[in-house]
Amino acid sequence: MPDTQPQPLSSLTIGATAKVAAINVPPADKARLMEMGLLVGTPVELVRFAPLGDPLEIKVRGYNLTLRKHEAELILVHLK
Repeated sequence: MPDTQPQPLSSLTIGATAKVAAINVPPADKARLMEMGLLVGTPVELVRFAPLGDPLEIKVRGYNLTLRKHEAELILVHLK
């Protein structure tokens, strides 16, 4: 386990990779994210932010996934 404190996914810089530490979104949204392969322990990479900062795009399990910023703030990650 990394020594760093978990931080929100939305705080990563473009190109940064991290591992999901916790998913603190509401249960209905959590189930949807888990069905798309976003699980605790999954490596993710921040691909880009939309021009106004919302939404953001991450790479997870070989495909790109777009998340609203408020969702990404509730997903905690450990930097790799």
